Amino acid sequence: MTKLSHYDNEGQAHMVDVSAKPATRREAKARAFVELTAEALAALPSNPKGNPLEVARFAGIQAAKQTSTLVPMCHPLALSFVDVEARVAEGGVSIEATAATVAGTGVEMEAMVAASIAALTVYDMTKALDKGIRIREIELVSKSGGKSGEWRRRPD
Repeated sequence: MTKLSHYDNEGQAHMVDVSAKPATRREAKARAFVELTAEALAALPSNPKGNPLEVARFAGIQAAKQTSTLVPMCHPLALSFVDVEARVAEGGVSIEATAATVAGTGVEMEAMVAASIAALTVYDMTKALDKGIRIREIELVSKSGGKSGEWRRRPD
């Protein structure tokens, strides 16, 4: 069995020391889906709070930059790039987040946090229209760089 890297030999949680790892370009993509009713989807353009998709995009970008303050063992990273796309899809809003850096550790958590917070923002901005909103499928789509190299989620 593979040992989890965030635990020491006594089983205590700790931040991994990445100081010996080479700084390489690393990129990760994550996605989320916000399930909305047809009525809530139709009302998106006329939301009195503003455009939920654009606000979610900004929220996701801002959230990626705050990942180390939200997830205790994450390293603070100088992100070189963050992008969040939120678009209407069948049955809801599809979100895809990309994060990149040149560092000694990956940006998977930054991409996941960006997708998660963008999804929560869509929820916040549309909850008056639909109390049954569901956020689904928050997942890593791909990552590149570092010792483990390329990884892609297999299609379902």
